[in-house]
Amino acid sequence: MIGFLIALVSGALMSIQGVFNTQVTKASGIWAASGFVQLTALGVCLAAWMVTERSNLLNVFRVEPKYMLLGGALGAFITYTVIKSMDLLGPAKAVMLIVVAQLAVAYIIELFGWFEVEKQPWEWRKAVGMLIAVIGIIIFKWK
Repeated sequence: MIGFLIALVSGALMSIQGVFNTQVTKASGIWAASGFVQLTALGVCLAAWMVTERSNLLNVFRVEPKYMLLGGALGAFITYTVIKSMDLLGPAKAVMLIVVAQLAVAYIIELFGWFEVEKQPWEWRKAVGMLIAVIGIIIFKWK
């Protein structure tokens, strides 16, 4: 149950952050805004680390395979694409498309067992669920 609640909070925070970042972009530029977002995230993470863990920061380099360290670089492009999509489509449409893309890619990762994720079997109900989400976007967009 706690995982479900955390996921809901995550989705809400991502939507709010996207709106905030889009407004910051209008005042500065998309890469300046993205950089500021990443910088402030670093500050919050370091502060939280100092209060909670204090483990060796260099332990992140123990991860295998090493390409897993690219998550932060992906974060910069995630910030950029969220800002741009919200600016072009509006928050609701952008978030719906983002969520469906996340769901589809996550399911593909599970199906093929990519990136050290345990491989999962194909399930029709999951495919139908994604199709219903796509239909929901079409209905939402329909004028």
